[in-house]
Amino acid sequence: MSEPHIADSTSPDDGAPDPAKTSLPEVLLLTSVFVIAACGLVYELAAGALASYLLGDSVLQFSTIIGAYLFAMGLGSWLSRYIDRQLVAHFLRLELLVGVIGGLMPAALFTAHSLLPPSQVGAFRILLYGLVLLVGTLVGLEIPLVMRILKRHFKQRYALKELVSQVLTFDYLGALLVAVAFPLLLVPNLGLVRTGLFFGLLNVAVAVWALWLFRPELRAWRSHALACAGSVLVLTVAMAGADRLSTWAEDRFYGEHIVFKESSDYQRIVVTQGAAGTRLFLNGNLQFHSRDEYRYHEALVHPAMAAQGAPRKVLVLGGGDGMAVREILRYPSVEQVTLVELDPHMTRLFGTMPLLRQLNHDALLSPKLKIINTDAFGWLETTDQTFDVIVIDFPDPSNFALGKLYTASFYKLVDQHLAASGYAVIQATSPLVAPRAYWTVVNTVESVGLTATPYHAHVPSFGEWGYVLASRRPWSLPRQLPDGLRFLTIAGIPSLMNFPPDMARPEGLEVNRLSNQVLVHEFEREWGKLH
Repeated sequence: MSEPHIADSTSPDDGAPDPAKTSLPEVLLLTSVFVIAACGLVYELAAGALASYLLGDSVLQFSTIIGAYLFAMGLGSWLSRYIDRQLVAHFLRLELLVGVIGGLMPAALFTAHSLLPPSQVGAFRILLYGLVLLVGTLVGLEIPLVMRILKRHFKQRYALKELVSQVLTFDYLGALLVAVAFPLLLVPNLGLVRTGLFFGLLNVAVAVWALWLFRPELRAWRSHALACAGSVLVLTVAMAGADRLSTWAEDRFYGEHIVFKESSDYQRIVVTQGAAGTRLFLNGNLQFHSRDEYRYHEALVHPAMAAQGAPRKVLVLGGGDGMAVREILRYPSVEQVTLVELDPHMTRLFGTMPLLRQLNHDALLSPKLKIINTDAFGWLETTDQTFDVIVIDFPDPSNFALGKLYTASFYKLVDQHLAASGYAVIQATSPLVAPRAYWTVVNTVESVGLTATPYHAHVPSFGEWGYVLASRRPWSLPRQLPDGLRFLTIAGIPSLMNFPPDMARPEGLEVNRLSNQVLVHEFEREWGKLH
């Protein structure tokens, strides 16, 4: 078969390629490397994000997915040695397979997770890792084939070192672009399902131009053309139905009608409403249920606020839903509340959506409130303010990014910004489900010289939930609570301080530090037993 004709632009002196005379086929092949790398990384990131989203926001999930994917890519590269003939035809088929399977993978996993009962999580894991290994193997075959096609068609222009240099340069550039765009641009605007389908279409586009570029040497050109058209049709139809599929899958996953869903730069935010009330989920994890959130927030806020006596300046870290601020504003002595919440989508949502404003009593619209959308750790490092009460309402330490907000370094910063007579309170996961994680938080607070007062409350949506009071002076039972509370009473507070044997403090606990993040590992191990 004849090859695409290009002018010989090789220098007779050194054999190096002349960029000024680069041919169109060569540019298209090198561009394909860029596209292939971008698509391959998207499938890897999508699988990792889905594993964390559907099986729990876990460092373990992301790490094992990436490890399995890279292993499969290595396997694919090794298998490429057995492809000796019809390189272009194999490359074209490979791009179609990667585009269709990789592009549909997020949609397929969402669908499977919605259809399988919770007891079949093992079957879902088999499907997840099976697809990861399959797509990874196919992606691993791509680059070796491109290099061999370049070497065959442009052998006079490239010595081996120039060929490897060119291909890997475009490969790494494509990976860099997607690594930045995936969390900041693609997922927030397209969602995981549409992102997968879009890059599947890009893989198929590579196959289409290969079909055109190398048409003289393809033996079954018509069959390849039909395969390309079919692949485009499948992915286009899937793209058109992506919103309907996502809505159906998420409705089944959450079990109630979704009234709001959005992917911010930091998390997936979903609000559902059913006969029992309204629920908020972040990355698939329940944050509150309107039927009993008052128990959680009253227990979180009032033991610290009432014990302080007459707090004037209050700091809330996390808590972008405004529920903790609602409880703080019950105290007439409060003059200023500062809310530091990383995700502006949260504070905007709970400050504008009527359903959610009703739940937090328009707390985020209070003239006493100042909202700062930034990282709490960095903000504490730069501010010189002190507060009478600090309420720390972060999500559970399920990954290292959250785990740093439970470290000794962070609690030292809290101590620096706590008034001498002030109290800080920390939500600290379940002492029943995860006693080692809970008591690690207590241990870490004590390690920085603060007095820790652990307590817990029963919240039906969560079970037994733990909190830690931190102060420079011993905590004492308050004399009075605000009117209108539905759960907390002065007489009932002492019972919250009592820990039965199944929630007792274990031995051999470490301090959670930035250098070890032992809390994240304890949390994953204990909560992982529920999956």
